[in-house]
Amino acid sequence: MSEKNKNLMDIEKVNLSFGGLKALIDVDLKIITGEILAIIGPNGAGKSSMLNVISGIYIPQDGLVKWKGKIRKKVAPHDIARMGIARTFQNIALFRGMSALDNILTGRNILMKRNLLLEMLYLGSGKSQEIEHRKKAEEIIDFLEIQSIRKTPVSRLPYGLQKRVELGRALALEPELLLLDEPMAGMNVEEKRDMCRFILKVNDELGTTMVLIEHDMGVVMDISDRVVVLDYGKVIGDGTPDEIMANQKVIDAYLGVEH
Repeated sequence: MSEKNKNLMDIEKVNLSFGGLKALIDVDLKIITGEILAIIGPNGAGKSSMLNVISGIYIPQDGLVKWKGKIRKKVAPHDIARMGIARTFQNIALFRGMSALDNILTGRNILMKRNLLLEMLYLGSGKSQEIEHRKKAEEIIDFLEIQSIRKTPVSRLPYGLQKRVELGRALALEPELLLLDEPMAGMNVEEKRDMCRFILKVNDELGTTMVLIEHDMGVVMDISDRVVVLDYGKVIGDGTPDEIMANQKVIDAYLGVEH
């Protein structure tokens, strides 16, 4: 695990456009190892674009993205995963007919060293790999306290538990950086409380650096170490939750508006 307080990622003077639409304008952003960073802002402010730049889905027209101090060029999605970056999505993207355990196991696929003959015969390294990956998946199930639903098809689970299984699948990659796209969306109060607890647990016990987009300001201010505020593609605030709550630019653009 990287040392705390070092920058895991640096985004420098990034510009991102879609045709004539400027999604991000001269954005500077650092992600510090071990922190929980929240990105907030009004609808259309560029939050999702920012998350997609961090995850490597979008390549900015200008500026630099550095991962552990080295400039990151265009990379394939599976290489991003191998670098140690995982994410969850606003809309749940699970295999609905598969059990919670099998969904979490799919997150291990990128880490498996394939030997098709050994796998077909279930021999040697093929067998030992399967046992090791299943053990890791079971550890995640214990960590997220979902033992009772491990064999249940996710289509039969309540929404909050489906989101927890999705978190488990992302954790199966053993990421250094975990991106959460509106992890509380659609949840009731109890489900939000549970998700907050597990986000803090992942950060505290596994040391995973986390970046989240979230509209629930109570959640953001409670669990974040640092908050970055976007408005019309520009960073208008970057600081602790208390500093952001007192930032007049942020109040005028976002916090003073009901959402």
